[in-house]
Amino acid sequence: MIKPKSMQIKNQDGLEKTFIISRVPAVPMRELIAKYPVANIPKLGEYHASKEAMLLLMSFVAVQIEDRDEPQRLVTEALVNSHVEDGEQLLRLEFEMLRYNTSFFGQGGASTFLSGLIKTHLPLIIQTLMDSLPPSLVRDLHNGPSSKQP
Repeated sequence: MIKPKSMQIKNQDGLEKTFIISRVPAVPMRELIAKYPVANIPKLGEYHASKEAMLLLMSFVAVQIEDRDEPQRLVTEALVNSHVEDGEQLLRLEFEMLRYNTSFFGQGGASTFLSGLIKTHLPLIIQTLMDSLPPSLVRDLHNGPSSKQP
């Protein structure tokens, strides 16, 4: 593990559990940066890609188990399910890993990151959606609601 750091992460009930987060090596991190934003956009992302990216990220998280010298890395879905107590804790853990491994979250936190993501990618997303619509619907959208008379 690169630069391991112990961190308390709350579950849905507010109870904390200690996880060891770490830096992700360059090539897997590049893959995560490429997959995370698009795979997690509602309706556009593909859940399988989102899950695959989450499992890759979690493989660089570990937990310390009694009577073991080395921490147990969460390298499989079964290990993630065994050691992460609920979905909320998983999301918090993902967020902390992304924050620890990127400067994208910067001073403004997630809101700055998301604002930048929206500013950069929203026009592309809108164009992609418009290209997938039937031409008659696109024409109606461009004409606006006033063009439809009863």
